[in-house]
Amino acid sequence: MSSSVSVPRLVIAAPSSGSGKTTVATGLMAAFAARGLAVSPHKVGPDYIDPGYHALATGRVGRNLDAYLCGPELVGPLFLHGARGCDLAVVEGVMGMFDGAAGEGELASTAHVAKLLRAPVVLVVDASSQSRSVAALVHGFASWDPEVRVGGVILNKVASDRHEELLREALESAGVPVLGVLRRVAQVDTPSRHLGLVPVAERGAAAVEAVAAMAAQVAAGCDLEALVGLARSAGALSCAAWNAAEALASSPPPPLPVPTLGAAAPRPPLRPERPRPQTPDGLKDRTPDGLRVAVAGGEAFTFSYAEHAELLAAAGAEVVSFDPLRDEQLPDGTRGLVIGGGFPEVYATELSANESLRKAVTALAESGAPVAAECAGLLYLCRELDGQPMCGVLDASARMSERLTLGYRDAVAVSDSVLAGAGTRMRGHEFHRTVVEPGAGAAPAWGVRAPARRVEGFVQQGVHASYLHTHWASEPGVARRFVERCRTS
Repeated sequence: MSSSVSVPRLVIAAPSSGSGKTTVATGLMAAFAARGLAVSPHKVGPDYIDPGYHALATGRVGRNLDAYLCGPELVGPLFLHGARGCDLAVVEGVMGMFDGAAGEGELASTAHVAKLLRAPVVLVVDASSQSRSVAALVHGFASWDPEVRVGGVILNKVASDRHEELLREALESAGVPVLGVLRRVAQVDTPSRHLGLVPVAERGAAAVEAVAAMAAQVAAGCDLEALVGLARSAGALSCAAWNAAEALASSPPPPLPVPTLGAAAPRPPLRPERPRPQTPDGLKDRTPDGLRVAVAGGEAFTFSYAEHAELLAAAGAEVVSFDPLRDEQLPDGTRGLVIGGGFPEVYATELSANESLRKAVTALAESGAPVAAECAGLLYLCRELDGQPMCGVLDASARMSERLTLGYRDAVAVSDSVLAGAGTRMRGHEFHRTVVEPGAGAAPAWGVRAPARRVEGFVQQGVHASYLHTHWASEPGVARRFVERCRTS
């Protein structure tokens, strides 16, 4: 049931990537949290890395708002789900404010999400190489789309007091208030590599220090009271918060595929084991029935949407985490396996050295149990990665590449699998610098229509492995189908 809901909120946008959105958004989250506010962190688009910094800043799960992967109609409900019980929400944008899905107009852009959320926008401008021209830039962004309300600007990388004076003087004519001025601070810089920022899970204490530095810089340079006031001016949303159980109830799955001949017989009920700590909201208090789905984590597998675990739990699974770098066996009683994205190419030697876990994963897959692997998970299931032995579940080889593969994909399931019936249409996202050869098995996972028509991925027994990252909130039946296969395999 829909109702009018108003959560104070800000969308942090910029004219282009590299302007300082992550520094400002993460710093604001941490600064507001330090003042005792419960802050809900969000990220526009499919990016998994920034939400890790957001979670560190707020103590809450970082959540994505992607109008391409999930559809515009789910942006509001997913936002309210994440923001439930919070005093304030901060939404970090993606790329330039009006940059969205290629060839799709405003779809999935920061501006699009700001309009869907009826949220005011704070524009972060890299002022390092300009003075009076900043007024023309801000005026253009503030007036380009009258449905987007730019409520203020934060000037980043300001060189001196004199530079600040020139910028403020110029912006008086633009009619957009300056809500903050930040100087360049080396400590706030965060290291990057081939796919962007180094994830929080890999940086440990250094990530904590970086977030603290962002918070200090933002608190010192921004008018927090004015920003809170702007957040409170956001319009009410006339939709209900997303709920995993309700989403499953309204999205029955298609029939399960016929089990492969020779697959293992159904297993007897398991003795309940103590679950490991869970990350997504709402899982720690569940009393599961012993049907365990293991989800890969740790430094090598850091990419996962929180809603996936919540949907699996709502479908009746006990979601437990394990670390392929350190755990020598899968969690006791594992009936299904989810291996999401991450950086196995960085940890290929360590993953290969954990031979006992590799064998356990292979044995589980060969038993016919459901295994869902995306991108990094696909690489882990290959025969080898950069010459290092992997699980060998798939007769394929993976290697690093200089070419970046990046973009949204419109995909159709080619083969019946544990995730989807043939013909199911889903949208996904690719983001990697690796190559798998061959790129598809005898039974491909997906047919991709753009940018070039092709088939990709692997479906064999209970395994579904692909480069595509998908968001199960867009097709909740995927989680139920996966859990039902866990029950019957």
